Amino acid sequence: MAEKIVNDFTPIEPDPQYILQVNALKKYFPIKGGFFGNTTGYVKAVDGVTFNIRRGTTMGLVGESGCGKTTTGRTILRLSGEKTGGQVLFEGKEVYDLNHKEMHDLRTKMQIIFQDPFSSLSPRMPVGEIIGEAVREHNLVPKNEYNDYIDRIMDSCGLQSFHKDRYPHEFSGGQRQRICIARALALNPEFVVCDEPVSALDVSIQAQIINLLNDLQNEFKLTYLFISHDLSVVEHISDTVGVMYLGHLVEYGETKDIFEHPLHPYTEALFSAIPVPDPTAKMNRIVLEGSIPSPANPPKGCPFHTRCKRCMAQCKEVKPEQKEIEPGHYVVCHLYD
Repeated sequence: MAEKIVNDFTPIEPDPQYILQVNALKKYFPIKGGFFGNTTGYVKAVDGVTFNIRRGTTMGLVGESGCGKTTTGRTILRLSGEKTGGQVLFEGKEVYDLNHKEMHDLRTKMQIIFQDPFSSLSPRMPVGEIIGEAVREHNLVPKNEYNDYIDRIMDSCGLQSFHKDRYPHEFSGGQRQRICIARALALNPEFVVCDEPVSALDVSIQAQIINLLNDLQNEFKLTYLFISHDLSVVEHISDTVGVMYLGHLVEYGETKDIFEHPLHPYTEALFSAIPVPDPTAKMNRIVLEGSIPSPANPPKGCPFHTRCKRCMAQCKEVKPEQKEIEPGHYVVCHLYD
């Protein structure tokens, strides 16, 4: 029999300085088993994540593969069904309390750039239709201005107007990602989830896409949640950084504070793996022993204690709470009790 889901959290009030407030967000996926397909357990993909993003800034979300980064982004946008628990406040409104029409209208303000540009683009539609499909759906511009509007969006993303009649397979990986960015930008959004938008690209093309995202942010006053496992990219583009492990946000703060003074043992281990472009530099690599526990059966207490060299007795029994160690720098670890 599946365990009972406990949804205990303290609701927060809307704060106008933040465009997005995420409070104790949970997203569990049921595990079905047995002859009747009953729920036997849950995969705890996101388990109590809390952070805020100021308007016009970028928050980087980092962690190992499978830690729940993408699920966090999709749950915020209400793309993964109903949340399991917590709050998602966008401009002060709970996203999961909106009805169908209100959510339809909100879609123009919240967009996503997917990780794989090829699989997220319809092979049967020309680029002009891909970028303009949602523009027509939401009636954002008059019909007589539609073509000029699409041309301007494509130009902003480094695409030519004659590209409108071509199909996705006729473009390179970098150009396809520009098409995905243009599709998101065409709806004039305020908040964009960038789900590892450069991980499938060459390093030189990565730099072009990152610079494009920075330019678009400055021009259109966009707010990003930038999901990545490339720490050097996150350091370059982000104003704040959150570090995830096994569905939990273990550390969160300003980018400079996180990179210069990491507090959580997992954050220290992640940063020790960043390559240094100096063959004579000595690497003080922290090697994590063991494998990541299953999110379907997470360990009791601190989720990281099975791989932590600084593990204490209470780490194995008591789940740590989020604490503010420095102004704006939060950590979830018993070392700072």
